[in-house]
Amino acid sequence: MRKLFLPAVLICSLCFLTNAAEKQLSSSISIKAPGNKAITYALKSDNNGNLTAQEKLPLTIEQKITETDGHTRISVALTAQETVYYNFGQIYSLPEMLHDDCEFYMPGFWYHRNMRSPKEAPSFHTSDSWQVREDRLSTPLTGVYNNKTGDYYTVLREDRFADECLAQHTSGEIILSGKTSIGFTGFRNIEGNSALVFGFPYHEAPKTYIRKLTLIPPAQAFEKLEKGERRQLTWEVCKSNATNYAGFVTDVWNYSFDKLSPKTVDTGYDTGKAKEVLSNFFVESYVDKYDLKYYSGVHMRTDDCMSTGSVEVGFVGRVLLNAFNALEYGEANNRANLIKSANAIFDSYLLHGFTPNGFFREFVDYTHNNETDIYSIRRQSEATFAVLNYLQYEKSKGRKHPEWETKTKQILDNFLKVQKEDGSFPRKFKDNFEVADISGGSTPSATLPLTMAYSYFKNKNYLESAKKTAVYLEKELISKSDYFSSTLDANCEDKESSLYASTALYYLSFVTKGKEREHYIDLCKEAAYFCLSWYYMWDVPFAQGQMLGDVGLKSRGWGNVSVENNHIDVFIFEFATILDWLAKERNEPRFTGFSSVIKTSMLQLMPVKGHMFDIAKTGYYPEVVQHTNWDYGKNGKGFYNDIFAPGWTVASLWQMLSPDRVSDYFKAAK
Repeated sequence: MRKLFLPAVLICSLCFLTNAAEKQLSSSISIKAPGNKAITYALKSDNNGNLTAQEKLPLTIEQKITETDGHTRISVALTAQETVYYNFGQIYSLPEMLHDDCEFYMPGFWYHRNMRSPKEAPSFHTSDSWQVREDRLSTPLTGVYNNKTGDYYTVLREDRFADECLAQHTSGEIILSGKTSIGFTGFRNIEGNSALVFGFPYHEAPKTYIRKLTLIPPAQAFEKLEKGERRQLTWEVCKSNATNYAGFVTDVWNYSFDKLSPKTVDTGYDTGKAKEVLSNFFVESYVDKYDLKYYSGVHMRTDDCMSTGSVEVGFVGRVLLNAFNALEYGEANNRANLIKSANAIFDSYLLHGFTPNGFFREFVDYTHNNETDIYSIRRQSEATFAVLNYLQYEKSKGRKHPEWETKTKQILDNFLKVQKEDGSFPRKFKDNFEVADISGGSTPSATLPLTMAYSYFKNKNYLESAKKTAVYLEKELISKSDYFSSTLDANCEDKESSLYASTALYYLSFVTKGKEREHYIDLCKEAAYFCLSWYYMWDVPFAQGQMLGDVGLKSRGWGNVSVENNHIDVFIFEFATILDWLAKERNEPRFTGFSSVIKTSMLQLMPVKGHMFDIAKTGYYPEVVQHTNWDYGKNGKGFYNDIFAPGWTVASLWQMLSPDRVSDYFKAAK
């Protein structure tokens, strides 16, 4: 066996199970005496179902294995004979799964081999074997998929996740100060074959990921059991087959949903109340002292929420979408101040918001008197999307904006110029159309405004361009199950690529018919499963003293962000609506169930007087929610980073709370 992990190798000896599958399961336990290096003992099974070592251990280990229809349930009970500090691990070897033939899956964290991610983040660039804390994952599960045979195995932890404790260290051998429910899961290359690895408490190897692009030496935690104390652990290993990696991810998501059965979260917020709270962001964040007027929503501090000189049209700023939201809400609720500020923002962008060649000025920093001269298809698309919503709304009110229509046509024509023959859009480019980043992962963001523009302007060139994006999405993202580089502050596997892919195909369904539309719906559904895989099925535990735990945050329904950015957030926009739509179009009731979880759970941290959740102002919804042992630079698990961008969080939740907006747009544009 290759010795991959330090400081404590999980030494294993094979014990052959008496169940029908006769799988090879090996076990070990590391025992630590305070102030001394841990000693790891190989375990073997005796005839009574106990795991024993050659040496006498300070605890007994009972193991029960049952198998039903390809599901192998492994139950382990550890009982201390005297005070003991331990870390227990198991390896489920897969002799028919050559490691070179396999790809891997840890929901919301690992896809294929994470080769889109840099070597500074978990990936095959650093090692072909990884095990991580369970709270990094949207489901505490690891899967191994054989590309040649279609066979796959998964291991799912089934215990009650109730406890967490603060740890003094982030690497090395760590004696825990209290109880945790967090174990570890992962995969390993053992002499050329894949294996599932899992155990308790957590043991991360060969590295542990503590902040953006920062890997440090491994961490192995040791739980204390007092004499007579007992710890029960349960895992389920499943074997099945799928036609491809996408089918594998789909099957595993459905299995996980059925197993974990996530429930809605009662927050007490309906749509009206939630929007009323969020609307305070439009009031307090408005800045009108520069040529561009805006709602300040980026580069802000959570502890004061003071407006900054930074303004951004898309991505984390979403200034124009928030202006549209404020205008629509202001007119519906007789809020003259919101109507005035929203119109001022649109007027200022019409006069001062464009580059010489007609792109949006994406990011301007008035504090330091600079702005970006590298533009992105994502921000440009999101700004154009907002303006088209605005134009359709204004048209419905009998108000015309020919100058805005001219500007919008110009930027859409610019889109056609930068689009590649294969249908993709470069991720980044300059005002002179010179490509700065050829990556096509952000392509689906452009599909939204192109379909909307076709409906609004009746220009078939926009529809043809949108359909070309669908060709690219099907060929390069969906058929390869490769969703990457949509988020602009990372270059890796991410949630937003799959979310945008699914959303793009949803939009195309409004402007197509017959078999073509049905094909887009099928592609939308396939991409949706990958997006769903990023969203938490379970509630990670927090320690007392970690704010998110103290306020009772339930992580189910929140989405992890990317391999690089290992935190949860409320990026959702239209996706919950898409799930409800797909549930009807393709008879997928699980989608409706999980959509309900998302729509309730994401409103938990609504900052209002008396319940501010460590945010300084009402309605400034938090962004970087640090739910695992990782931080963006400040504060760590159970808290936020000190800098945040409520511009996009408000816009995302507002779109979620407006489920008829997209369908109403296309109906009105007919």
